[in-house]
Amino acid sequence: EVQLQASGGGLVQAGGSLRLSCAASGFTVDHYSIGWFRQVPGKARLGISCISTTDGSTYYDQSVKGRFTISRDNAKDTVNLQMNSLKPEDTAVYYCGAGRPILSNIRNPLGYYYWGQGTQVTVSS
Repeated sequence: EVQLQASGGGLVQAGGSLRLSCAASGFTVDHYSIGWFRQVPGKARLGISCISTTDGSTYYDQSVKGRFTISRDNAKDTVNLQMNSLKPEDTAVYYCGAGRPILSNIRNPLGYYYWGQGTQVTVSS
């Protein structure tokens, strides 16, 4: 059974850091592209970062570029999202997804087959 388990969320002050993890079971993380998305109440789930299955290329939305770093640990079948310089507007539920998305538009959830359960990130001002 394919599963994704997202973890690492929490409450942090603005300027702080968090590290999210997405643990895969039932497949290896290099078999699919893995993306991180976030969603606030009443708004669509939007992608912020992705790591490609083909060559490990990384992609970032402009809103997080330079602050967030995605990485893949094949030995642990985990994809991590290191989030630095957090801002209150980063507050959201964060989800990881696995699939074959359109890498030219990482904000789009189209192409993801599997999703983790979400982890809450709250950044206080």
